[in-house]
Amino acid sequence: MAEFDVKEQGLAGLTLMKRIREFEDRLPGLSQEGEIRGSTHPSSGMEAVSVGVSLALEDRDAIASNHRGHAHTLAKGADFKKTMAEILGREDGYCKGKGGSMHLGVKEIGVLGTNGIVGAGIGIATGAALASQVKGDGSVAVAYFGDGGSNQGVLAEAFNLAAIWKLPVIFVLENNYYAQSASVEDMVAQRDFTKRGEAYGVPSFEVDGMDLEQVYVTMDKAVERARAGEGPSFIVANTYRYLGHMAGDTEIYRDAAEVEEWRAKDPVAKLQNRLIEEGVLTAADIEKLEADITAEIDDVVEFAKNSPYPAVETAFTDVYAS
Repeated sequence: MAEFDVKEQGLAGLTLMKRIREFEDRLPGLSQEGEIRGSTHPSSGMEAVSVGVSLALEDRDAIASNHRGHAHTLAKGADFKKTMAEILGREDGYCKGKGGSMHLGVKEIGVLGTNGIVGAGIGIATGAALASQVKGDGSVAVAYFGDGGSNQGVLAEAFNLAAIWKLPVIFVLENNYYAQSASVEDMVAQRDFTKRGEAYGVPSFEVDGMDLEQVYVTMDKAVERARAGEGPSFIVANTYRYLGHMAGDTEIYRDAAEVEEWRAKDPVAKLQNRLIEEGVLTAADIEKLEADITAEIDDVVEFAKNSPYPAVETAFTDVYAS
């Protein structure tokens, strides 16, 4: 099990979280401009989960995501330009513009797809873990889902099968306290989510999802268990999205004071302050890093906007495997 190296993982994690934050913060504006067709779901505020998880993974490992999956995909190693192009439905996107925001897959780095069906990634990741076990390739699979997705019946089935067969799968619940507009308090009877995993014999851990180190260290242990043939783990990461459920959300279900309370726990600012305190970065370094990232995401957006829409005659290509 690797320890969290503030200089190595801390610096890499901060840089990636800042890049993802800038990327995600651009999406509501692009939606308002009409550049994004249909819903898109930013995860600004939740970056420590996806980055902390991916720091413990390798390219050969698989993830199955949900509707709020851009950060998962980018943290796993996806190209920012191709990801943005896909979200904008453009030909230069990973799925040639056909997957869009909620159905984005990157086979070469093990991204088995973001998914508009709530909880669908749970079964997909469990299946990928079974495939890994059968092939004996040593890879692990991760299922990302939210507090709303945790109420889907597939989770109980996946927990049970994964525990029985000792599958190399890690279930990651991003508890951001709202399933669209429904609060955890209103929709979940047992709010200690770890008890669900424990009931099926799955080792379960609750972490501060606003703390990169906590997520990484817990994930690293889970990956080590999975690779050693010891079976699944369940990680409950308590986190918060700063923007609405989707671009254009009225957010009438929560008040501004609650959002500000969580903004005070910002995982990016928390890690940034730590790196400054420990002498890894200076304020000038941060200023340059942020300027570089702003310029990078400017280029990302420009690339995506300049990418053509897919030709109508390609509508039925790449739909089925030949």
